[in-house]
Amino acid sequence: MEENKKDKKMPEVDPLTNDKFVPEHEFDGIRELANNPPWWLTFIFIFSILFAYVYLAKYHFFSDGKVGVNEYEAELYAVEMAKLEAEGAQVAATGEGGGISIETVEVDYSVPLTAQTDIDKGAKVFSTNCAVCHLAEGQGLVGPNLTDEYWIHGGSFEDIMTIINNGVIEKGMIAWKGQLSDKQIHQVASYVTTLQGTNPPNPKAPEGEKYVPEAE
Repeated sequence: MEENKKDKKMPEVDPLTNDKFVPEHEFDGIRELANNPPWWLTFIFIFSILFAYVYLAKYHFFSDGKVGVNEYEAELYAVEMAKLEAEGAQVAATGEGGGISIETVEVDYSVPLTAQTDIDKGAKVFSTNCAVCHLAEGQGLVGPNLTDEYWIHGGSFEDIMTIINNGVIEKGMIAWKGQLSDKQIHQVASYVTTLQGTNPPNPKAPEGEKYVPEAE
């Protein structure tokens, strides 16, 4: 009995490392040594606890960051916005405190767009799809010159939109409706209106009739 008490007060020592064994921590012949973890592991453990408190305060108490739900809502919002814009809708985002709603604004396709971003996008569509027939500056090649005052099928903005949408098959002008979105057609038609009077080099001879806008 006295020997058992003595063994408990004086734990055995590992002969190889001189570290004490933890009493009663033995399994399958393996005994745990009573040595401290390295300082760097202790530091990581303490840092992880502090980081957890900071994270909890930042994201959940002060809402100063995006948690998984916010990122999911933002991704859904981006997909919906892209879908609406591809369909030609003009959209605006509203909402506060992480809430997101999308308002569709009615678009008037009878008037050209004036925002520089829309004009630039229209220029890109023109360069990709139209320049092969009208040349890069709209001076005309197979297709007519778009920089003068003469138009074969009407020069109003609505006429330009109709021509781009439906094409002129007998003249080799394909219909772009279905290949371009309504918004892209609106943008490229708006860009075409900016070509008027630009006087590029080597323009094609005028075709059709001179278009004179109606007085308002």
